Amino acid sequence: MTDKKKSRLSMLDSLAAAGAGAPPPSMMSSNRALRSARDAVDSHHVWELDPDSIRDLRIQDRLEIGDVSDLRQSIEQNGQAVPILVRRDPKNSDKYILVYGLRRLTAVRESETVTKVRALVATMSEMDGLRMQAAENSERRDLSYLEKALFAQGLMDGGYGNQDKVAETLNVTKSWMSMAKGILFILGRELPGLIGPAPGIGRPRWEALTKGMNEHYRSRDPLIELVEETRAKLEAEIAAGNAPEKDPSILIFEALEKAVEKKGKRRPRKPVTVDLTLEGKPAGKARRTPKGLALDLNDRRFAHWIERQSQDIITELYARYQARDNEDEQ
Repeated sequence: MTDKKKSRLSMLDSLAAAGAGAPPPSMMSSNRALRSARDAVDSHHVWELDPDSIRDLRIQDRLEIGDVSDLRQSIEQNGQAVPILVRRDPKNSDKYILVYGLRRLTAVRESETVTKVRALVATMSEMDGLRMQAAENSERRDLSYLEKALFAQGLMDGGYGNQDKVAETLNVTKSWMSMAKGILFILGRELPGLIGPAPGIGRPRWEALTKGMNEHYRSRDPLIELVEETRAKLEAEIAAGNAPEKDPSILIFEALEKAVEKKGKRRPRKPVTVDLTLEGKPAGKARRTPKGLALDLNDRRFAHWIERQSQDIITELYARYQARDNEDEQ
């Protein structure tokens, strides 16, 4: 049995075993949420439910479910070893809401021979369900970096708690949370879903990618267009029977990474120098460099005055810049 499967089973054992003793230290964090819901499970009985009676209203923790054909075949041949967890729908006593176990639920839905999904049924609030999902996610190792970052952001946006609480729940550091938040901010709303989970791509590469995006692209539109074109090309190849060796989302990430790196290697503009005059006499030079704008004035006293008034001057110039009428940007 794999370590991941053992971890999953140990969590279910903690939920379903009545009168269990103290959990091992490694389970203490997850069990804070698990203990609060353990008594809500119907006598720890495993029910067989109609898959269509279960809705998934959770915070998204997977960008793609992935291929569940192997899991479906395993369930068809050997049965569903590990139940999913659902909670009762407060608005409809005949319906249920998924807490976790989406891949197992999807595999049963796709099966032509298995018509029922095995599930633990609990009576719990929406927030308790969210705590259970968060606790289960803290034990998982199959979520990619991007998926875990999106789930952490979703927890905060969904009112689960502040950054510190989410970090504690997911067993990550505060710096991990801050970096993930910064990466998602630069990616924007559309790109994560278009790219996909990109399994195996860790924080350093995401950080390098978004840093390059921030430095070299004012708009996300050309990157979104690139990702959509790459995805369409891969989907056409897969439909034609030419499945790539790598996960498509990894190939999409690499195409994006390559484009950003190429943009960063373009030759910088040559410095532009403008000769300045005052009252018909040379007054200095203004030079645009790769790092910004340099102003060299011959009159030192005037230069000192400019330095002292720089905030007022730049504010006035910026106002004139914003009010310009159809002036071409340089």
